[in-house]
Amino acid sequence: MRSTLVIFRRELAAYFNSPIAYIFIIVFLVLNAGLYMTPFFLQGQADMRSFFTNLPLFMIFFIPAISMRLWAEDKRSGTFELLMTLPIRSADVMMGKYLAALVFYIVALAGTLPIPIMLNILGNPDLGAIFSGYIAALLLGALFLSVGIWVSGMVRDQITAFILGVICCSFFFFAGQDFISMTVDGWIVGLGSFLQSAFGLIPHYQSMQRGVLLLGDIGWFVGLTTVFLILNAYWLEGRKQG
Repeated sequence: MRSTLVIFRRELAAYFNSPIAYIFIIVFLVLNAGLYMTPFFLQGQADMRSFFTNLPLFMIFFIPAISMRLWAEDKRSGTFELLMTLPIRSADVMMGKYLAALVFYIVALAGTLPIPIMLNILGNPDLGAIFSGYIAALLLGALFLSVGIWVSGMVRDQITAFILGVICCSFFFFAGQDFISMTVDGWIVGLGSFLQSAFGLIPHYQSMQRGVLLLGDIGWFVGLTTVFLILNAYWLEGRKQG
C-alpha cells in the first residue's frame, strides 16, 4: 500500500506540474459546459440529461489523452526499466499510476459541479438523476482509464497509445448502439446482439443517466475495469520476470 501511495503522489504531481494538464481540464470544461449551456437556455429545462448524453463522446478522446503517457512516457525516458527493477510489486506501480489518472479525471469532472448548483438555484432539478449521472460518468471514466493504461503499456509512443486508446474506447461506445448492433446482426446473425450485451456501455450508462442505479450496471463497469487492470498487471509481471 505504501508503494502504491509513493507512485500515486509522483504521478499526480507529474500531472499538475505540467501546463498541458490545465489545458486538458480547461478544454474539457469549456467543451462540455459550452455545448450544454446552449440548448439549456433554448429549452429552459432544469436537468443535465444533454450534458451526460454528450459526455461519453468527449471522454473517448479526453481519457486516452490522460492515459497515453502512463507507461509510454516511462518507456521513452528510460525509467520503465528502473521501475521494473525496484523492489515493488508491478501491481502496486500500476495501481499508483491508475489512481493518479483517476483523481486527475475526478478533478476535471468536479469542475462541472457549478452546473447542478446553478440548476438548483434556477429551478427544481431531479437531484437523484444528477447524482446517478455523475456516478455513471465516474464509472465510465474509470473503465476508459483502465483501457488506456493497458494500451499505454503495450506501446512505446504516446501518440500511438492515444490513437489505440481512442479506438478501444470507441469500440465500447459503438458496440452499445442499436443501429450498430442491427447492422452487425445483418452480417452475422446474433453477433451484434452479443457484442451489445457483453461490451456495449450505452445501455448500462443510459440506465444510470435516467436515475436508475442497478447493481448489474455498476457490476458491468467495475468488472470490465478490473479485467483491464488485471491484464495490465499480468503484462507488467511478465516484463519484470523477462
